[in-house]
Amino acid sequence: MKRNILLASLGLAVALTGCAPKQHEVKKVHEVHTAHATHHWGYEGEYGPLHWGDLEPKFHMCKEGKNQSPVDITDTRAIEKKHIQFRYFVGGDDVIFNGHAVQVNYRPGSFVIIDGHTFALKQFHFHTPSENTLEGKHFPMEAHFVHADDKGNLAVLALFFKEGAENPELNKILESLSPVQGQDLPLKRPANASALMPMDVDYYRYNGSLTTPPCSEGVVWVVFKKPVTASKAQIERFFNEIGHPNNRPVQPINARLITR
Repeated sequence: MKRNILLASLGLAVALTGCAPKQHEVKKVHEVHTAHATHHWGYEGEYGPLHWGDLEPKFHMCKEGKNQSPVDITDTRAIEKKHIQFRYFVGGDDVIFNGHAVQVNYRPGSFVIIDGHTFALKQFHFHTPSENTLEGKHFPMEAHFVHADDKGNLAVLALFFKEGAENPELNKILESLSPVQGQDLPLKRPANASALMPMDVDYYRYNGSLTTPPCSEGVVWVVFKKPVTASKAQIERFFNEIGHPNNRPVQPINARLITR
């Protein structure tokens, strides 16, 4: 299937090392503001993933949930796949490093249809190294394309990156990043999510959660089997924006089924 702005009839069932030091200082914890207090979470130490469930009552699913993400994709089951339709248009308008990931916010209009249900593309962001793993192995980077329906139900498409040829679409993001954490800047050239999609669109699917607090469950996950490439310099640049790994460890599969 050729990659283009309209991707239709896609089948559905849905350690980075040697990086240079970070060039500018960033906070290693993310502040979550509530009406009563400011709570922090991060990827290291007392604010790291092992402690998320104890930082705030609303984060309880991070330690109590049974269908958490990410996962290690190993034991999978082949099924007859239904079709998913992609309607992706140029729409990545601004980029921000929000303290825990580099995120591109997407304008309304792009969406996917899963089991006849429409999920609008809201944003995509990056993790270095990957959060989901394949037979116990991390990829150096993973992108999450976050979608929501009109009731707030979520679907995440996960795309692995391997080191290889430079990815032109990633340059649109990197050239517009601000050195100031939390500063939302317009992209000099709007991003096209469809240009990041792999040529081979086979995938795994499982039911999971957000990979960050509050770790809410009921999220549809589609993980593309084949990675796309990014250059070593591009991957290191994403890593350096954060200054440390921003991947949650893989979570138990429990009674879930991963389909292929």
